[in-house]
Amino acid sequence: MSSNQPIGIFDSGIGGLTVANAIHKILPNEQLIYFGDTAHLPYGDKSPEAIRSYSLKIGRFLLDQNCKLIVIACNTASSHAYTKLVEAFADKVHIVNVIDPVVDFLADNKAFQKIGVIGTKSTINSGVYTNKLKIAAPAKEVSALATPLLAPMIEEGFYNNNISHTVIRSYLSSPELYSIDTLVLACTHYPLIQKEIDEYFNGKVTIINTAKIVAEHIKNTLVKLDLLNGGIPADHQFFVSDFTSSFENSTRLFFGEQIHLKLKNIWE
Repeated sequence: MSSNQPIGIFDSGIGGLTVANAIHKILPNEQLIYFGDTAHLPYGDKSPEAIRSYSLKIGRFLLDQNCKLIVIACNTASSHAYTKLVEAFADKVHIVNVIDPVVDFLADNKAFQKIGVIGTKSTINSGVYTNKLKIAAPAKEVSALATPLLAPMIEEGFYNNNISHTVIRSYLSSPELYSIDTLVLACTHYPLIQKEIDEYFNGKVTIINTAKIVAEHIKNTLVKLDLLNGGIPADHQFFVSDFTSSFENSTRLFFGEQIHLKLKNIWE
């Protein structure tokens, strides 16, 4: 394995672009290969078995692209497929999920005592954040709330408008989130509405942008593995399992450059 190999990243749609963008900012010399499984989005309402099946095929595809590290840039896939991916590919490539770095960050910070977690039904129902935090930091209080409309709302481009304000207000006013001091955005789509969430709480709740935490973890991991690319990176590549104009527009919004999406059917 060499340092000039790319980093593979995948999600069901545009959400993982928040992670890809954070990695690009912190590690500008790294080539990124992104796979958005737009044919199956959102993952939040799929069965764990389906999510594992999709993730394994995407993992194989990214491995075939010679990636040195694969990032599961989706909380739902991280909840249900990380273990399977490690079992299948850990001897060939390093695999990072978006949950463990965040749990470690929360556990190490004494300022976070009453933690709220919002995410898809699948992520919240898995209990992954609650269970992991109970082990890592048993003194902290954790309340989790499923917010299933947020990811599809964001995928359709409804954010920073009256529709998103109404939906966000409806969820965040739920009793589960009363008196929290910290809110974890446990879906990689949610940083796109972080400003609206912060406005709802009037700055009184610390909003945890998981993308930045994961990107820092990836940098530290590559340093430890001596795999940081010190040269000029090759061009980023963006693959989708089904072409959508909204995904292409969002990709360009994040990376500020002309992006060419490649349609790739890996299911046959």
